[in-house]
Amino acid sequence: MKKAFNHILKTVAGFVLLFNIISLIWVIIYALIPIPVTKLMVSEGLEKEIRYEWRDLDQISGRLQLAVMCAEDQYFLLHSGLDFRSIKEAEEANKRGGNMRGASTITQQVAKNAFLWSDRTYIRKAAELYFTLLIEMVWSKERIMEVYLNIAEFGDGIFGAEAAAQAYFNRSADGLSITQAARLAAILPSPKRYSAVAPSPYVQRRIDWIKKQMWYWGYEMTYDEDFVKKMIQ
Repeated sequence: MKKAFNHILKTVAGFVLLFNIISLIWVIIYALIPIPVTKLMVSEGLEKEIRYEWRDLDQISGRLQLAVMCAEDQYFLLHSGLDFRSIKEAEEANKRGGNMRGASTITQQVAKNAFLWSDRTYIRKAAELYFTLLIEMVWSKERIMEVYLNIAEFGDGIFGAEAAAQAYFNRSADGLSITQAARLAAILPSPKRYSAVAPSPYVQRRIDWIKKQMWYWGYEMTYDEDFVKKMIQ
């Protein structure tokens, strides 16, 4: 009985070690190359044409980088993958009722979109936490933002900032205006439901709020953590 237990224990430990090695190599590879495809792109591509064009971060407008940070994760440069302050605020807001708020960081969204599948099981959430922390250990914040903006879904079959800029505004991702950047950031929570071209009153309120936040930050993205710390004090 003891031998059988030890065998099972060694087998499990071996699988855990193998998983850690493979996932680390995977994360390192994705730190160096454009993401070729995601699981969501594959599933969407079975039913429709996919628009996806990778762009390096310096080919994506700093206005869009700032807009998505303002809209999705304002403590992006300061946390290590999990934003406990936003989690607490979301819990308090949800207890008061009304629309449910999430507290998923940009890094968590990258972990889910680049490495995992989309469901709400505890296994998937645990894997998301694991990959989130691994990404923060291996990647720079610039790389996290670069991957996020390239694989995020911006519409039906539209993935990444370049494809979105071309589809909605007939221009490249490096030439987006402040308003256009805010419009793209505003639809991220539900890109198939919301429109960047003909925003509903709710989306327009989000756009206006994002633009106000962008004005506060100076309209251009910065990766200077000391500057960010001063801004949020």
